[in-house]
Amino acid sequence: MSTTSPPGPLSRDAVAGVGYGFGAYLLWGVLPLYFVVLAPTGPWETLAWRVLLSLALCALLLTVTRGWGRLRAIARSPRLLAWSAVAGVLIYANWQGFLFAAQTGHVLQASLGYFINPIATVLLAVLALQERLRPLQWAAVGIAAVAVVVIVVFYGSIPWLSLLLAGTFALYGLVKKKHLGHAVDPVSGLTLETAWLTPIACVQLLIVGSTTGLTLGHHGAVHTMLLLLAGVATTVPLLLFAAASRRVSLTTVGLLQFTAPILQFLTGAFLLHEEMPIERWIGFALVWLACFVLVVDMVRQSRERATRRRAHPVPTV
Repeated sequence: MSTTSPPGPLSRDAVAGVGYGFGAYLLWGVLPLYFVVLAPTGPWETLAWRVLLSLALCALLLTVTRGWGRLRAIARSPRLLAWSAVAGVLIYANWQGFLFAAQTGHVLQASLGYFINPIATVLLAVLALQERLRPLQWAAVGIAAVAVVVIVVFYGSIPWLSLLLAGTFALYGLVKKKHLGHAVDPVSGLTLETAWLTPIACVQLLIVGSTTGLTLGHHGAVHTMLLLLAGVATTVPLLLFAAASRRVSLTTVGLLQFTAPILQFLTGAFLLHEEMPIERWIGFALVWLACFVLVVDMVRQSRERATRRRAHPVPTV
């Protein structure tokens, strides 16, 4: 009988997981620029094509990987179908909010929302999973709440878009973790979610087509190609994220997730030159402080778990 040895260098699988995770959040971070260059296509038409083209890409992936059998097995479960519909509605609201932010000059609000998201996730763990927060986690939640109050009082408006993005993505993560979990693989899950959204996407295209008119194919070959790649831009980072989550710890994924809002903030403030008065700087600074407190807690807990594992190694035969 032997005991496990202390942790050594990262395995190839873990290194690959970090790479996949960083790639996912890097793509999410630069997506605002991608959606900005899709002008004059508006957020309603963009989302509709995003849903339909994502569904087409998922169908192709299921065919290539021979995953239709897995999808049929999942579809036989009313519970999984119902929760995949809930997940679809939540990700629809998140995508629509994000597109509206990117295409109407509110990238900084999107950035703020995704900075708040991990804190909203922690709060949901208390409300929905009855988890007990550690003192630093409570401190992060409190600081984030003060940040929102500062923005409301001094900037003069409630950051509804930021709260929508943070809330819907946190709820989406909760549904995926608690109700779908390991029972639904990433490609099958995204296929079902986009399938539920397909009727909504078709209605949106009909409404846009009968009012302002569809832009696909009317603004040159480059614009058409970029719009047709909306499905790839949606699906690839989600699949990279799924690959990362299977290879690295939740702590590592949590640290990597700050890549996206940092890039979105830099894009909105310095590339798109959105308004950034002192009141907004103060609000962002408080949110960053809350995120820093949360990261310190995550790192400390990870080190404590590693110390306990070394002190009490698991016997192996």
